[in-house]
Amino acid sequence: MKNIKAALPILILAAVSCSTRNQVNVDRLVENYALVTIPAPDLTGITDNGKEVLRLYRQAADEVDKIYWRQYFGDGEAFLGSLSAPAEKLYAEINYGPWDRIDGKPFLPGYGDKPAGACFYPADMTEEEFQAWADPDKNSPYTLVQRSADGGLKTVWYHDAYADPIGKIEGYLTRAADVTIKESVRNYLLRMIEGLKTDDYYDSYKAWLEMNDSKMDLVIGPIEAVDDAIHGTKASYGAYVLLKNLQRTDELNALSDRMPELQNLLPGDPANHAFVPGAESDIFSCNVLYCSGYTNAGFKVIGINFPYDAKVQEELGTRTIIFDNIIREKFNRTVHPVGSALLEEVYQPHVDAGAFYWIIVFREIAKGLGVKETVNGKGTVAEALGNEALVLEKAKSNVLGTWLCAQEAEAYHISALFQKEDVLTTFVTNTIRSTRFGAADPTGVANIIVYTYLL
Repeated sequence: MKNIKAALPILILAAVSCSTRNQVNVDRLVENYALVTIPAPDLTGITDNGKEVLRLYRQAADEVDKIYWRQYFGDGEAFLGSLSAPAEKLYAEINYGPWDRIDGKPFLPGYGDKPAGACFYPADMTEEEFQAWADPDKNSPYTLVQRSADGGLKTVWYHDAYADPIGKIEGYLTRAADVTIKESVRNYLLRMIEGLKTDDYYDSYKAWLEMNDSKMDLVIGPIEAVDDAIHGTKASYGAYVLLKNLQRTDELNALSDRMPELQNLLPGDPANHAFVPGAESDIFSCNVLYCSGYTNAGFKVIGINFPYDAKVQEELGTRTIIFDNIIREKFNRTVHPVGSALLEEVYQPHVDAGAFYWIIVFREIAKGLGVKETVNGKGTVAEALGNEALVLEKAKSNVLGTWLCAQEAEAYHISALFQKEDVLTTFVTNTIRSTRFGAADPTGVANIIVYTYLL
């Protein structure tokens, strides 16, 4: 299992960098990230078939990386090959291009600001042109907008645009489906293959939520619209290869049965609480073995809640996955040091590792809660917010997750020993830490909003 043991290091944003730089010092920029080596995973209880499945998962994830380069920048191989300075090449690999994900500015000479639409739209496309264009597929998360031969606009489905790497992904997943001894895993992989072929992922979402008896998990495909700053709809390709912590997962899953109850607990007008999370919601505790594509770009997140589709959330629910090994590194390397540096001495003991972990748990749960449809009957909230949806969803989840965590701590519904003051102090400290992700990233913008409100 050398391939799995040698999984990509996790790069975690670890230093404050707030000054405007006139001359880019790429060596200094690289130092803003902490290089964290993932220990060899404990594969106790994983059969030889399971180890082979993990190997195939990783190979599929490597193909995802190739797709993401094309979505975000273009020809990544040629670009990286043109860089001779080791620091420049490493920082380009971290950022998947010449633009710093902290401020959105180029760190290499010869490049302008990052295109707002990445490679999802023509660089010369105007908003008026897009709005006047009558194509029912133009707002799909899974289409590219390109110039046609006559100079107009056309849509190209992802499965056509990235046919070669997608074909290789399908091959790896087909082999994994043949090897696995878990019927739920086989069903998920086969449904995902169909999704990759058609860009229709409903059945794969359903099969993924039903796959709850495996010690391993694979999140793969076009999942999150992180790079489309024009309309906030085009989904970026990413992948996670995960190993489940069974004992902690059992503890967390007790919360999933309470999702409707937590929805009813929300503050505000009860008339807006009509959304009921699907019954198949669950919570996994996992260690990240490998990540690629947008999930490997820049800093690393500490938990996810998928799928984002509001229809799927209502019919089926969501899966929250907490990344134990990344959470541990984030707290030890950034959250606790920030608290020690910035808080008055009386508050420093309230920066608590347990509170941080559970804040993250409830933050991810909060993504599946709240108001999903506009109160005036004009479609989903996400559609109404457009390219601001992701930022506001992250801000909402940060605040709501902390509120839920404090409520649950006061009611003694959490096994860990911490108090409401620990929750609030850790939340403020983490908000300050997270503003350093910068205004070029939705996570950074969300935390800047929260920080400004608190200030």
